[in-house]
Amino acid sequence: MINLPRGTQDILPGESEKWQYLEQKFIELCSRYNYKEIRTPIFEHTEVFQRGVGDTTDIVQKEMYTFTDRGDRQLTLRPEGTASVARAYVQHKLHGQVKQPQKLFYHGPMFRYERPQAGRMRQFVQFGIEALGSADPAIDAEVIDFAMTLYQSLGLKSLRLVINTLGDQESRTAHREALINHFTPVKDELCSDCQVRLDKNPLRVLDCKRDHDHPSMASAPKILDFLTEDSRIYFEQVKKYLDELGIEYVVDPNLVRGLDYYNHTAFEIMSEAEGFGAITTLSGGGRFNGLIEELDGPATPGIGFALSVERFLLALDAEGIELPVEQSLDAYIVALGEEAELKASGLMKNLRAAGLQADKDFLAKKMKAQFKAADRENAKFVLIIGDQELEEEVVLIKEMASGTQEAVPFDSIINYIKERL
Repeated sequence: MINLPRGTQDILPGESEKWQYLEQKFIELCSRYNYKEIRTPIFEHTEVFQRGVGDTTDIVQKEMYTFTDRGDRQLTLRPEGTASVARAYVQHKLHGQVKQPQKLFYHGPMFRYERPQAGRMRQFVQFGIEALGSADPAIDAEVIDFAMTLYQSLGLKSLRLVINTLGDQESRTAHREALINHFTPVKDELCSDCQVRLDKNPLRVLDCKRDHDHPSMASAPKILDFLTEDSRIYFEQVKKYLDELGIEYVVDPNLVRGLDYYNHTAFEIMSEAEGFGAITTLSGGGRFNGLIEELDGPATPGIGFALSVERFLLALDAEGIELPVEQSLDAYIVALGEEAELKASGLMKNLRAAGLQADKDFLAKKMKAQFKAADRENAKFVLIIGDQELEEEVVLIKEMASGTQEAVPFDSIINYIKERL
């Protein structure tokens, strides 16, 4: 027997309906917020992620699935969605469109080589939105509002929104120097990754999982102490918009997103539900002014966020929320005899063409076994066809909830069922 690869999962019937439901809710919300779908390839040239995500990130250094194709090109299965969207934005010159900002959404599988655990798979599914072309703090608040609204619309209550600012380039340069001065005396005590990060991108040191409890972390310089006046004003405006929208938040100066392209606004949404697990983050995002330039496009501000569907489902389970996924048929046809089987096939096609969910037996089961199959399918109506029904040109329709049974002419079946549904 061949099993699936480690870190992947088969989503079987009974479970897949939940994924479909979440996807539909996400797309509906995107429509309400006026975000349009963009679909990018599952693999890209590796350079897209090296330049877009950042060489110093764990994703690029340790987690990417990279391969060389037969044309000797280095390609990578996408580990996240933003860099691909940014590449498409530049390639198709979306910055030249009349409609600005470009408000885009995506959903699909992503791939990262990391230790599989609950809610963290090597192949996982992300929903994400990106707003490209606006430096208005109001759209930062809109993106955060979208994320919170999506979770709350499904009934989640144990949510905690954490925000921070990473400042502009001047703020980050001053903060970078302070971080280097702070961590250099204890550099030898840090993990090998952080020793490299300290030279290349010291902000990543704050995001280290291995050195998280090192004493130097608690006393590390905070970005809020190095903000330029423009950065400070921008962050204050974002908070004012969140206040206006009635969104509760906590400012955490230690919040650092794991990707190099973030600046200014950064945020994460956590689940505080009991039993959710040690890793509480549900989703995160922030502003990425400069990313489009990094991928050879014009200077373009942008902001977005992404969530993991796997962790979304875990949070729903932790709060005991059952998705209203109905698994039933409108009609199940029980046919007795060869002629009845033929008639059942035509009837089933007509029911389906009328928008009804219909099925029948395909294993030549006896009548009792067919009724049991209808029960298992949670059918609302069972349609019975035998020799007598064929002769009288009627079908016996049994409403399963009430147990009532009625003979209905062939040409009235669809209207009869629809009226009672």
